[in-house]
Amino acid sequence: MKILLLSQFFDPEPTFKGLYFAKALMKQGHEVIVLTGFPNYPGGKIYPGYNIKPFKCEKKEGIKIIRVALYPSHDNSSLKRAANYLSFMASSIFFGLFLTGRPDVIYCYHPPATSGIAAAILSKIKSVPFVYDIQDLWPDSVATTGMINNNIFLKIIKIGCETIYKSASHITVLSPGFRDELKKRGVPFKKISVIYNWCDEVSLIGKKSLNNELVAKQMEGKFNITFAGNMGIAQSLDTVLEAAEYLQKDFPKIQFNFIGGGIDKSRLQKIARDMSLRNVVFFPRLEPVEIGPILEYSDVLLVHLKRNPLFKITIPSKIQAYLWVGKPILAALEGDAANLVMEAEAGIVCNPENPKVLAKSAVRFYEMTEDERLEMGKNGKRFYFKELRMIKAIQKFEEVFTEVAYKN
Repeated sequence: MKILLLSQFFDPEPTFKGLYFAKALMKQGHEVIVLTGFPNYPGGKIYPGYNIKPFKCEKKEGIKIIRVALYPSHDNSSLKRAANYLSFMASSIFFGLFLTGRPDVIYCYHPPATSGIAAAILSKIKSVPFVYDIQDLWPDSVATTGMINNNIFLKIIKIGCETIYKSASHITVLSPGFRDELKKRGVPFKKISVIYNWCDEVSLIGKKSLNNELVAKQMEGKFNITFAGNMGIAQSLDTVLEAAEYLQKDFPKIQFNFIGGGIDKSRLQKIARDMSLRNVVFFPRLEPVEIGPILEYSDVLLVHLKRNPLFKITIPSKIQAYLWVGKPILAALEGDAANLVMEAEAGIVCNPENPKVLAKSAVRFYEMTEDERLEMGKNGKRFYFKELRMIKAIQKFEEVFTEVAYKN
């Protein structure tokens, strides 16, 4: 089967269903062509070795990649972010018509929704089905994170998303909650499949580097609770800083580590300085292959999301990575993600945006025996291998692709 993978974000950008996903499909015997932008996420600057052109074709590990022009930006400006999304949409439609041939199916990764519009148009013109993989509910998420506050724009996005849902041959979602929400919005239940995300199992095996060795040195002699990933508004990490303040005097060995980047990181660093927190350490964003060893050095892995109906049906991708690594998880969130951690018996779940409760949960971990924490980690790893491995998800995607291609 010839699959056109349309995604605004792709390697070397940190993206979930990028080269790893494409290679897995190719391994199953499919021909995969990628239509994407020039790499600029998350910093909004074009990566070294790339220059924006109308388009560029390249091949990476057997995968043909077509990169098209876009406006690079990922800061707090709504207008610049809109320009980033819309420019990729326009370029991917234009060059997608002439450079991608006629695939058997188009797979489109969402967000952003503008990629879905491009996929719907290409699907219509080329008369091929397209599968829409929804990883983030719009306009809910852009409103919740404060990316867009204008009600007119939000209404336009809502109408656009509803149009994409109707155009898509099939929709895949990351959680049962997403499926239920789309059903409420009028999408036929039989048109939606839940396919749980996996983690980049290869990168997480990791390799030691100067960067992660420097990180490890700052973790020596501490009880390390580590948050790895994007630091944005949705993560509401002020709560973690307040929890650290509660613990600083009586439990000085407990250290909270933040590894990664994001639009909220500099603000959080300033708050930590203003609060004179000695038990909080911020590290720079590491390459995916450098993260694995750091997670291994940690005693507990932390995930936190702000309290919001949208996040009750969201499963952050770091949950899968944490389960795979086999370390106990401190999950300060609600809904589907919390249920996953509890089902796996892989950690402690507590209410989000509650510093005292988060601090108490950290102390519970600290006062456990090493064997008790080890057992939680083993439970998580077993659950991941049984329920969430990539090969299981790839098989489900193949079933969906075959079904929609056969119908056409």
